[in-house]
Amino acid sequence: MAETNPQIVSASREIAAPAATIFELIADPAQQPRWDGNDNLVAAEAGQRVHGIGDVFTMTLTVGAVRENHVVEFEEGRRIAWRPSEVGKEPPGHLWRWELTPLDDGRTAVTHTYDWTALTDEKRLVRARATTADKLLGSIDRLAALAEG
Repeated sequence: MAETNPQIVSASREIAAPAATIFELIADPAQQPRWDGNDNLVAAEAGQRVHGIGDVFTMTLTVGAVRENHVVEFEEGRRIAWRPSEVGKEPPGHLWRWELTPLDDGRTAVTHTYDWTALTDEKRLVRARATTADKLLGSIDRLAALAEG
């Protein structure tokens, strides 16, 4: 079913790789700049692999800023979601989510969602509106190239 709230953007596609392989690329922040379709991420220190709700990992953005990412949803191999924030501050209300549904041993349905329904920081609204389904699909496509390669 198509999402009708313009503040919740998502994209989906099938990837010809096992869910565990795909999930490792998502749950290890050091891998995220390799597949980021928004061209927003530069680097993350190794050793920050996410293992559960409450974990926090840091990323360096292309503009040089560092963001803390607070994991708020987690199911190993299936679902991960985080809320980014400036270091030491409360998350302003947007969320990135990945959902993986194994179809068989070598195929996985992948859905990537950006939800900014709770975003309160006015200076982030322009960027939030610019995050389109095409950009999310770009991340999924890059992720597929890595996982299928």
